[in-house]
Amino acid sequence: MKVTLIAHTPEPEKLAATAAKLCYSSSDIDSLREGLTDDKIESFIDMLVSIGHESVMEHVSFTFGIEGVSRACTHQLVRHRIASYSQKSQRYVNENGFEFITPPDIEAIPEAKSEFDRMMREITSSYEKIAALLTEKHTAELVAEGLDENTAVPIAKKLANEDARFLLPNACETKIVVTMNVRSLFNFFRHRCCRRAQWEIRAVAEEMLRLCLQEAPHIFAHAGPSCVATGKCPEGKMSCGKIKQVKEYYEKMKLAASIS
Repeated sequence: MKVTLIAHTPEPEKLAATAAKLCYSSSDIDSLREGLTDDKIESFIDMLVSIGHESVMEHVSFTFGIEGVSRACTHQLVRHRIASYSQKSQRYVNENGFEFITPPDIEAIPEAKSEFDRMMREITSSYEKIAALLTEKHTAELVAEGLDENTAVPIAKKLANEDARFLLPNACETKIVVTMNVRSLFNFFRHRCCRRAQWEIRAVAEEMLRLCLQEAPHIFAHAGPSCVATGKCPEGKMSCGKIKQVKEYYEKMKLAASIS
């Protein structure tokens, strides 16, 4: 898994502070920005975060490149609807010899790992055979319609990918670019940094938060799972029961980000 912070709103904390100040001031925007020293920005952002004034955080966005994750992971990721996504297409990208993600618990059991790898090899072989058969079929049809073969083959391959992908597993490796505003990120972290979240998307969320902390430590000072962000666990009887350890983990993460 690799998570990269591709871009973010310039001066994220100053922008959020400016937007918030505007709500309580009759001054023009340039004057507001000029009066925001680093100390004032930090103090004001800390206050905003502590009282939960999140609407101003929607002006700030972060864009991430996420690689080496499974389709199972991104299926969960795209359920967070206030965001923008661009994902590697299994329709336009041929998946011959596709990479796949092996869950750690499967990796830890030799017999399970062997069976998992065997099935991935079988799926790969079947995918390649089906894609080749479909390519042959569509090429013949397109040539019969009057296209020359050099033109027909690339079109036929894309049409073949379109149906052959139905065979591909959730384990199939994928890549995705994600843009979220800060308010959406707060929500994402509350759900996906939780120990009850699936292991892979939790790892992605933790890395995204670590990167955010490096760029906007005051904005994300209380970000994390619900027990960190709100002090309460929403899971009820399903709680992991380790709130103290979770809080300590995220405090260490935030400290490490401030040092780096």
